[in-house]
Parts: sequence; C-alpha cells; structure tokens
Amino acid sequence: MASLDIAVLLFEGFEPLDAFGPVEMLGYLGKIDGSPVETRLRFVSQQGGLARGSYGVPVQTLPVSGDDKPDVLLVPGGGGTRPLSKDASFIAMLDSLASRSEHCLTVCTGSALLAATGQLDGRRATSNKRALNWVKSVRTQVNWQNQARWESDGKYVTSSGASAGIDMALGWIAGQYGIELARRIAEHTEYRWAEDSHDDPFAVDSQQRQ
Repeated sequence: MASLDIAVLLFEGFEPLDAFGPVEMLGYLGKIDGSPVETRLRFVSQQGGLARGSYGVPVQTLPVSGDDKPDVLLVPGGGGTRPLSKDASFIAMLDSLASRSEHCLTVCTGSALLAATGQLDGRRATSNKRALNWVKSVRTQVNWQNQARWESDGKYVTSSGASAGIDMALGWIAGQYGIELARRIAEHTEYRWAEDSHDDPFAVDSQQRQ
C-alpha cells in the first residue's frame, strides 16, 4: 500500500477549522476500508514548537527542514496570514516548501500566503469571499475567482473560507482516488459534502460584506 505524507503548515493566528476540517478528511482517507493509501499527518511550522491558532488553540509542530518533500502541503488561513503575507522570511520558506510538494492545498486566506510566493501567478484560485479584496491585493497576477467553493489548477487547490476546506479536501480525494471513495468518507464522518466546486452561495453580495 502506498504512503501519503501530508504536512500541515501552521503559524501564529491560524484558523483551527481551516486546518482540522481538511485534516479529518485526509486522515480518514488512510483508515477507511479499501483505501489505496496509508496517510502520515504532520504539523509543521517555520521554527517548530507551539503554534497558537485562533481562540488560543496550541498545536505542537515540527520545524520545516530544507529536505522536506510532502506529498500534500496544506496551508490554512486565519488572522495570522495578514502579517505573514509581508514576512519575506516566511514567504521564502513557503515558496521552497510548496515547490518541493507534489500537491498544495490552501484554505481561506492561506491562498494569499501561497500567492505571495508567485506560484499562483496566472492560475485560477479563490479564497474567503469576506476577505477577497485583501487577498487580491496581495498578488494581482493571480486569476482570482469570485465565485468558487474551491478551485483546482495544476497541483494547486485553493478553497473559500473555513468549512469550504472540508469540501475541498473531499474534492481533492475524489480527483485522486475516485468520487465514490470521497463519498464514503463523507458518509462515515456524517458530513454533507458540497460536491460542486462552483456552488458558492457565499459569493453572493460578497463585495458588500467585505
């Protein structure tokens, strides 16, 4: 059975649901009957140690190393993304790590961090509709999508806010391993999966809500 190495990049001020929602789906992939892969989940950060998310949620992390090559890199959003989008050291680390990763998944304003590396230039991407104006300002060269629950372009998959990351993770699983397996995971976790990536009710009047 193949092994799937999943690295979740955390930082001060990450949004817990952005990280743990997709983690639940990706982690379940490794334990559901008939899965073609075993999953290895790791929480990493630039320096290692505790990363505190919103509401003070602490997570122990491993430091990112120069030879780290995850199969899947997951980057959550959260309030901490705004200062980090201008942190040259962090963006250089993310640029290197994302380049070495086979797949890059972002949730909410995590797409702004990945966009700041330049890796999303010319690609379709999305983000939390309440923060989309700010996200667009981080990197205008990205083909930002105003209406998308999640968006795939090459090895990059970006999602809208918070719970959209769960839908994105299931969508990624469907693309890699088939929609029936993704549906089984949704059923086992008692989650009502929004299978249509462009069924995005939160895009309506988003400009007025930003």
